[in-house]
Amino acid sequence: MARKSITATSRLKQDYLRLKKDPVPYVVAEPVPSNILEWHYVVKGPENTPYEGGYYHGKLVFPGEFPFQPPSIYMTTPNGRFKVNTRLCLSISDFHPDTWNPAWSVSTILTGLLSFMIEKSPTLGSINTTDWEKKQWAYQSLEFNLKDKTFCKLFPDTVAEIKSELESRKERELQTRHQSTTSEVSSLIRNQLNREQSPIHSALTNLAVIVGFAAFAYTVKYVLRNIALE
Repeated sequence: MARKSITATSRLKQDYLRLKKDPVPYVVAEPVPSNILEWHYVVKGPENTPYEGGYYHGKLVFPGEFPFQPPSIYMTTPNGRFKVNTRLCLSISDFHPDTWNPAWSVSTILTGLLSFMIEKSPTLGSINTTDWEKKQWAYQSLEFNLKDKTFCKLFPDTVAEIKSELESRKERELQTRHQSTTSEVSSLIRNQLNREQSPIHSALTNLAVIVGFAAFAYTVKYVLRNIALE
């Protein structure tokens, strides 16, 4: 068993170096400093998917027999695709040791996980939610992950990204609220002016009618007088 663990440790160190040299798009991963058999990953939701804008934290637990046996795969962040803290049934996980290929690396595992995540194929550990619900989870994932001490410790750069995004989100919300308030105030002012101007407009209209009627009466009287003189 000790020899197998040494093999697993050696292989995982090699995979880590390869991963740093050639990162997987949308995914970062780090082993726990005290236990190289446990890795944590973060999937950044790809553009044009229901996961866009979200950050999804999970972990890989490798057996001492790695790379001859596959890891367990878990998702920690609520996401609308996988159950949280549940072993996922994937062809690259320990649910299917018969389909596992020892040549597959950590990068292969993370790429496969991302690929399956953005698909809609059901499997043990997956859940059926709408794209709208997935987008809501993506929106909430930022603050959720900041409460996770392991996440914050292993992924400081990602934490900085999330905090920056949250600040931008607050600014956008404040601007939207300000614009909405300004629009409401402008509408109230217009309505008030209309209410104040309505009596004046009505009075002027009545005055114009009276003046017009008086002018008409005077004209009629003048015409009749001239006819009488003739």
